[in-house]
Amino acid sequence: MLYVMLTILLIVIDQVVKFLVRANIPLGDSVPFLPHVLELTYVQNTGAAFSLLAEHTWILTLISVLVVIVMWKKVLTHPLGVVPAVLVLSGGLGNLIDRIAFGYVTDMFRTLFMNFAVFNVADICITVGAVWLAVYVLFGYEKLEK
Repeated sequence: MLYVMLTILLIVIDQVVKFLVRANIPLGDSVPFLPHVLELTYVQNTGAAFSLLAEHTWILTLISVLVVIVMWKKVLTHPLGVVPAVLVLSGGLGNLIDRIAFGYVTDMFRTLFMNFAVFNVADICITVGAVWLAVYVLFGYEKLEK
């Protein structure tokens, strides 16, 4: 139940931030957020990360969500494995909600100190969760899941 609540909380945070950006920043415009580090820039992304595979990412999102659910239910039992799966699942569902509701994903965080893709809260969840999950599978899975 705790993992379900965490999933819902992360999706709600993602959707609230996206709503606030859509409601308060004109498309393509930016507002300062963290000086010299990050600004909020309203972008509509029809692709996956870095706008790859535009118009076809719903398939990738659906596959990702299904893989994470199967791993969570059948393979992962330790919190150090389940929490990153929850992060990936939450991020995937957050972006899937946008794709279903709007046909695009709302992105808003733009780095100022380096050239990088504009991203959102769901993308942060997916990235942190995927890296954490990979480290867990490589270094902790055999010890903690047996």
